[in-house]
Formats: sequence, structure tokens, C-alpha cells
Amino acid sequence: MSKTHYFPKDAAHFKWDVNNKPVVTIQSGDTVIFETIEVTDNQLNPESTSESLTDFNWDKVYPLSGPVYIEGAEKGDTLAVEILDLQTRGWGWTAVLPGMGLLAEEFPDAYLRTFDLSDAEYIHFRDDIKIPIEPFLGTMGVCPANAVDQGIMPPGKFGGNMDTRQLTIGTTLYLPVQEVGALFSIGDGHASQGDGEVCGSALECPLYASLKFTLIKGKSIPAAQFQTKGPLTPKVNDGDFYGTSGVGPDLYKASQDALRAMVDHISVNYNMSPVDAYLLSSLCVDLKISEIVNVGEYVVSAVLPLSIFKKD
Repeated sequence: MSKTHYFPKDAAHFKWDVNNKPVVTIQSGDTVIFETIEVTDNQLNPESTSESLTDFNWDKVYPLSGPVYIEGAEKGDTLAVEILDLQTRGWGWTAVLPGMGLLAEEFPDAYLRTFDLSDAEYIHFRDDIKIPIEPFLGTMGVCPANAVDQGIMPPGKFGGNMDTRQLTIGTTLYLPVQEVGALFSIGDGHASQGDGEVCGSALECPLYASLKFTLIKGKSIPAAQFQTKGPLTPKVNDGDFYGTSGVGPDLYKASQDALRAMVDHISVNYNMSPVDAYLLSSLCVDLKISEIVNVGEYVVSAVLPLSIFKKD
């Protein structure tokens, strides 16, 4: 019979490492309840200011709840993680972090905004702008093969810091097991994010998470895969969208060009500072590869859901 386990709230690790001692041991079919820690390990709070971004300890960034040891998991198996429930916990933040983000050179200064998330449905970015809350975990992964003191970033075939916003309630994530027991961990809770996390942060927040684990023996996959339970953007699909484009032989530069145009569009048309337009883009604008086969001239689109803006 399957069981429900409760992961200790303050148990966390900051590196992928095969030597991390499992905190919870479960059987295939069991569910684990987590209360994840905010990504700076509580170095930020609702009263923090932009100055707070310049003096926190980066060694304490990305606390992960884990490892969870799955009995019977072996290298070459696949671990299915069904996301049963996700809930934000009170507040969150988004920021420009110096040196990070798609437009780091244009926005070199630290800039922080915090948000009250007591409204479980929307982030109130401005009186006339409401972004739907769609929680997900930015980091979900098994321990990488032979990992010793390995940083949480970047992600890999094992999963990790994928920042894939489709990993929300109802989605099942599939991960290739790389170590005995799988040694699964999560963290980096988000209340909202556009595809790309373009400014370097999403709406970062602590999260409640309920996850069900199923071990698939004898099935190997090359890297993380997932299946959603419905449309990719259900909370904004009923409205219009505005898109900008970047075109060129370099996908990264084309992404930058599409984003620059979007930041300018939001700033000019919605009476917003460029830095706030940049943050808003990170929370709800999706970057899409629109074309990649046309003689080395690639097209990247940045797509803004207009339903976030209140109508007069």
C-alpha cells in the first residue's frame, strides 16, 4: 500500500553529490509532501530592498529539499514524478541580479521588487496589471552520475535547474535515474515565469509541493521529458497576444533582439520604466523559436499575453 511522507521543512543541501545522505526513503507509488525554502535560503524577505541583493551569501543560494531515496531505483531506470499540488507561501520576489539575465549589459544595476501573494490567483504587478499565479519548481532532478560537490546550476540530462514552467499541477516529469536510489531533490519555487526567465529571476517564492513517485523499471530515456494534463497556457489563452521578433544567425542574439523590442514595446505603450518592463517580461513573456531551418537566418519571437492588462 502506498504511503505519504513529510519531508522535514528545514532539511536542505546546496550541491549535487552522491554522498548526500538521503533524508526520506520511499517506495514506488508513494507521495512526498514538501515545504521548499525560498531560493536565497531566506536571505531575502518582504521588506528587503535592492541593496539587499549586493551582500547576500551566494554559497547559500539554491537550497534543495532532498535527497529522496526511491527503493529499487537503479541506473538506467526512469523515475516518474507526478505533480499533485503546488501552493505559494505568502510572498515572493523578482529582481535584476548584476551580471545575470538576457540583457545583462543594458541592465547592470541590482533592482528588487517584492510581492504579497496572499491573493492565490494573481500577482499584482501594478494596479492595472495582474499576472496569473501558476506555481512550479524551477529545480527538480535526480542526482547526476558520479556528482561530487557539483553546483545546482546548470541543469543537465538528470533534470535539475530546468526552469520549465510547464512543470505545474497535473504534469508528470520523467527523469533518467543515474545513481542507485535516484536521490531526488527539488527547490527554486516560482509563482510565475515566462519561457526563458529572461531577466535572470522568476517570481521566486517558497512553495508547498505534493509529489507522487513511480519507478519505471527497464525503461531508459536520454534526458528529462514531461507530459502536461492540458493546455500549456490555460490562464491566458482566452485573450490576445502581442509578439516581437529577433532575426539572425545566432539564436542567443536573436532572443536578445526580440526581448529588447518587447521591453521597448511594454515601456512605451504601458507607461512603465524599462527595468520594470524587463521584470514583467521575465514573469509572463514567452520566448519561442519560430523558425530554425531557413538558411541560417533564425527567428525568435517574444510573446506577451495581453490578458494581464486590465481593460478600461
